[in-house]
Amino acid sequence: MHDQLQGLPRWIKTSIFVACDTGTILLALVFAFWLRLGSPEAAAPYIARSAPLFAVLPGLGLALIAAAGLPRIKLSAFEARSVPRIAWVAGGLMMLAFTISYILTLPTPRSVPMIFAPLFFLGAVAHRLAALRLLDALRGGRHGPSERVIVYGAGTAGIQLVTALRRGRDMRPVAFVDDNPGLHGLTVAGLAVHPAASLNRLIARHRAARVLLAIPSLTGERRSELARTLSDLSVEVKFLPSFGDMIASRTLVESLRAFSPDDLLGRNAVDPGTPEVARTYRGRAVMVTGAGGSIGSELCRQILKCRPARLVLFELSEFALYAIERELRALPDARGVEIAPRLGSVCDKGRMLRVIEEHGIDVIVHAAAYKHVPMVEENPAEGIRNNVLGTLAAAQAAREAGVGRFILVSTDKAVRPTSVMGATKRLAEIVVQDLQERSPGTKFALVRFGNVLGSSGSVIPLFKEQIRKGGPVTVTDARVTRYFMTISEAAGLVLLAGAYARGGDVFVLDMGEPVRIRDMAERMIRLSGKTLRDKANPDGDIEIREIGLRPGEKLYEELLIDDDMLPTPHEKILRAQEEYPTELEVRRVLATLARQVEAGEAEELKATLSQLVAGYPGPVRVIPIRTADPVASAATPAE
Repeated sequence: MHDQLQGLPRWIKTSIFVACDTGTILLALVFAFWLRLGSPEAAAPYIARSAPLFAVLPGLGLALIAAAGLPRIKLSAFEARSVPRIAWVAGGLMMLAFTISYILTLPTPRSVPMIFAPLFFLGAVAHRLAALRLLDALRGGRHGPSERVIVYGAGTAGIQLVTALRRGRDMRPVAFVDDNPGLHGLTVAGLAVHPAASLNRLIARHRAARVLLAIPSLTGERRSELARTLSDLSVEVKFLPSFGDMIASRTLVESLRAFSPDDLLGRNAVDPGTPEVARTYRGRAVMVTGAGGSIGSELCRQILKCRPARLVLFELSEFALYAIERELRALPDARGVEIAPRLGSVCDKGRMLRVIEEHGIDVIVHAAAYKHVPMVEENPAEGIRNNVLGTLAAAQAAREAGVGRFILVSTDKAVRPTSVMGATKRLAEIVVQDLQERSPGTKFALVRFGNVLGSSGSVIPLFKEQIRKGGPVTVTDARVTRYFMTISEAAGLVLLAGAYARGGDVFVLDMGEPVRIRDMAERMIRLSGKTLRDKANPDGDIEIREIGLRPGEKLYEELLIDDDMLPTPHEKILRAQEEYPTELEVRRVLATLARQVEAGEAEELKATLSQLVAGYPGPVRVIPIRTADPVASAATPAE
């Protein structure tokens, strides 16, 4: 029934409202006479002698109604802003009634038009509201009972969200919650406003299934704080993003999204975007290796915003290269920027050199690497081939082609590593630091950061999938902690390293306190509207199960090998001073690794890694080391 009414042609809907408004004019006029004269019997003679008024007023009134556009008001959009139109029509009808009575010298009491106007206004509003309520009832009968929700935030966004929800039937707002004490006890948009402390009580009273956070202006820090607070609730929590993000959604309700892991970061995301970053890449030819990966693709997006002359996407995976090229070409930032997709492996030095020379590359951002710890542990030869020998080939090609800057993307797993992956990344760092000694024309630098939220292969997508399937959520050990950052932070820090690099630099982000993985899993479970199943709550929805540390994994990650740090112009970016082996040792180990990779000697490879990488398990060997030359006044932006 609801769909049939909604599907009626517009002219039929308009005709229905015209008929209703005509009937309202006549009924309001009759009741105006009755009220003025006290009873239907006393009013009957006056109504009979005022028959011309009843004949003429509806026709002129319909012209006035059409001019005001009342039939064109969409019923589902009927709201307070439509009411003044009806009031304007009521006033016009009153003047028409006065004029008709005067011109036709009718015995209509002068107060009748004044009584008629408010009666018409009330009738016109009433029949529209009645029709709207009927449609709501029919829609409810079709789609079943709606989900009850509590809206956190009784400001403009909250009121608009409540209005939007009332037009649908999926969710039914039952109460407001707000932190402003001045609103407590008031009624806003027909809902009572309560303090945040009463959330649990409200959820139980109304049997609410969700809390919708409608404060788009929240800072990242405040949002993270609320995420941690609301994670203790037994319902799903969603929130409205910034108004800029909402523009991309078709409706306000569609822009609601669940808390993302970014919101659980526990700190404001660091924005490394500075004028120095834009100056470093603007008008230059930039090449990103591993351009189709999580970090590589975000690097490409941010580099485009700097307006480079050319952006070369170097990628081994054909599909990943196709996907990132297609995405970038559709971005407004890509206008005027030459985008060149190039297939190839960073292990192929000849291919790298040809691409660099073909496009006159000024800056290389090296993000191509195998990063999944268990996978590299199972395939050590390929991990070393790609992460170590590939970095060596790419860096040598950059030096031979006279590339101005080479930025290596590294990881906190390179610090005193216990995994093959971490050891390969530390050795890649050593390769870059070593080459800087013999490369006056190229500035080499590396940037080291923690786990990236939501990147491919990370724990967050795994938790999401496990929660979606009903659990269990698996963590390796309840004591495991990790440093976390967002993908945009990671990419921004890499680009900032390119701007601050003076040669041989190790850049580290101040990432705040490490996060316990189990705590993040618990918050994600609660924010998805599920309950944790444990000894204290055996009837909960989802269990967290410990599966033990995988080969190569550590309980705690570190960001620094040494504590010798220098500041940079960005307060959250530090420059480390770290020791590394001599050139002779680096060459010897790299030659041995290359031979062992080709021979597939997995155990021998691990033993060789331990000779050069401090902290990696294996035979202890004392090797000569060098200390990076300190930069006189720390790193400063490049001109």
